[in-house]
Amino acid sequence: MISLLCITMISLALAGSAYGQTATPAPLISVKTDLGGNVTLPCKLQAEESNFFGSLKVTWIKVGEDPSQNEDVLVYMGLHKRTYGNFENRAFLLDIENGDASLVLIDVSMDDMGRYRCDIMDGMEDLIQDVILEVKNGLAEGVVFPYSPHHGRYNLNFDDAVQSCGSQDAVIASFDQLLEAWKDGLDWCNAGWLNDGTVQYPITKPRQPCGGINSRPGLRNYGFRNKQMSRFDVFCFASKLQGRFYWLVQPERLSFDEAVQACQDDDAEIAKVGQMYAAWKLEGYDRCDAGWLADGSVRYPISRARKNCSPTEAAVRFVGFPDKKVKSYGVYCFKAEK
Repeated sequence: MISLLCITMISLALAGSAYGQTATPAPLISVKTDLGGNVTLPCKLQAEESNFFGSLKVTWIKVGEDPSQNEDVLVYMGLHKRTYGNFENRAFLLDIENGDASLVLIDVSMDDMGRYRCDIMDGMEDLIQDVILEVKNGLAEGVVFPYSPHHGRYNLNFDDAVQSCGSQDAVIASFDQLLEAWKDGLDWCNAGWLNDGTVQYPITKPRQPCGGINSRPGLRNYGFRNKQMSRFDVFCFASKLQGRFYWLVQPERLSFDEAVQACQDDDAEIAKVGQMYAAWKLEGYDRCDAGWLADGSVRYPISRARKNCSPTEAAVRFVGFPDKKVKSYGVYCFKAEK
């Protein structure tokens, strides 16, 4: 005779099987899109529509190297939706009323690349779906450059680094972007933050202060660092310009404040460091005149190495952060497309 306890256990097991299935991971999906475009990351229940509409819960996260680096993207629960951080006003669910929790991202940036996880719970059918997002053409349509602010090297925590790149019309670079820049010849002996929270620097010509004379070329990796306490420079990534970068012809040299005003008078704004690098690398901009930029630095872009300008290599030359009152320099301006 089957005991009452056994009957109860069997009944609970059947109920759990029917109404509370454990979510199982679906096969990994890879999706590609173009920089600046829109993309849909698929995640859909097998049923035509949820039987628990109104109590359905959907969670999307961007998966980091370890759980502490996961980023919340979107949460939908009980007809209420919330997006987070950089995904606010850019992330939407495709057709949740019919059980389609696919994530729509608009205006995709290089920072959006990575692994995403969708978790759907509706009581009848639970689903976990991982999607790899690749952004095409981003590496070929931008330039990586090292950056440190006016108060000197190794003064940026991770949040400062992100903000510094943003203030120069750029984003903090990814490992893949730095790797491609190194392959293209970038050599820099100061360590900088990347967007995954690691600190690295690219060396094409090994030398004693940069890992040793007998070391191999490559990316020197300091690994993950404390994002709040550690201080380094940063590697930024500037995309193709959406406007015109130019030298403003003036009869006299300008102070910083005069430079800012001169660009404004020309219906433009004083150019940013990322805009100079993008013009130099992607458009071949070349001028042997030192000019003010928005961060208070003075630089000039050389695409053709020559005497008295940049005799050994094409480069953006850095003069420094001079006293803003001195009248020794011109100015580079940027006029956005209308």
